[in-house]
Amino acid sequence: MPFITHRKIFLGIAVAVVLGAGIIIGTLGLNLGIDFTGGSLTEVSYAERPSKEGLSAELDQLGLGGYSLRETIDDTGRDGYILRTRDLTEDERVSVESAVLASGEESLITRFTSIGPVIGQELKDKALWAIVAVSLIIILYVAFVFAGVSYPVGSWVYGGITILALLHDVLVPTAAMALMGYFMGVEADVLFIMALLAVLGYSVNDTIVVFDRVRENLIKHRQEKKTKVVSTDGVEREEITYILQKPFAEIVGMSVSQTLMRSINTSVTTLVALTALYFVGGEVTQTFSLVLIVGVLAGTYSSICIANPLLVFIAERKVDKEVVSK
Repeated sequence: MPFITHRKIFLGIAVAVVLGAGIIIGTLGLNLGIDFTGGSLTEVSYAERPSKEGLSAELDQLGLGGYSLRETIDDTGRDGYILRTRDLTEDERVSVESAVLASGEESLITRFTSIGPVIGQELKDKALWAIVAVSLIIILYVAFVFAGVSYPVGSWVYGGITILALLHDVLVPTAAMALMGYFMGVEADVLFIMALLAVLGYSVNDTIVVFDRVRENLIKHRQEKKTKVVSTDGVEREEITYILQKPFAEIVGMSVSQTLMRSINTSVTTLVALTALYFVGGEVTQTFSLVLIVGVLAGTYSSICIANPLLVFIAERKVDKEVVSK
């Protein structure tokens, strides 16, 4: 497989992508929404919804700073808008309500919510802990499942590589969100965190499927060698070592080849559904689906072109160190 044969090239691309994503995130930052920064949310419904451009022109005159205006449909089927702004004073709230009510016929404020910065900070902390917790659980799970395969690399290596691949899969859509926030004013909200967690789940599943085939092929193409060893205290015990009947790189390449079409087919069908959601779904789900699209593409690349080449690279480095030590 070219992914294994030319692994240094693919790993170099991965490093460049991760560094580039990190620079974009560090330079531009995320345009955090009301869920994280605190602020106010106003929802209004109309018998006949006015144009978004006209309502935006009215709101621009109020000096609210940055705000988000999205189309919505309430529980009764009436069209309306959801307006997200910074935390408003009482006078500003009255001005905003007057502007949105005067813009259409039979207008009605259906919801007004104020979220303080304490709640926003709490959401950020919980989102961070959620991602950290998921990563730790993944490492423990992979290490447990691969406990029976410790040659030529230990079971913990599989878990560590899975997390490194996930780091790539999270940074890429986060960088995309930073670019969208900078150039298009898109805000990162709780849906963005949900999209990242979904990407984590999708990517780790794809990576573990390939690793599981590597595990099966390692067991299939290894020879068990038993030797008796006498310890210093005179106790005799039996040691089991394994000799691979094929090079480790060849076994990994064969495993990738056997699961390649499965990974591609799964990604394509998922992308078709997400693309349909982006174009057919509402405005609220567009950013969510777009982040997932970027994440699925990054996850597919990492499971094939990063995780397995990195596995072979680490195994070769381990063998080289053992040779040098002897």
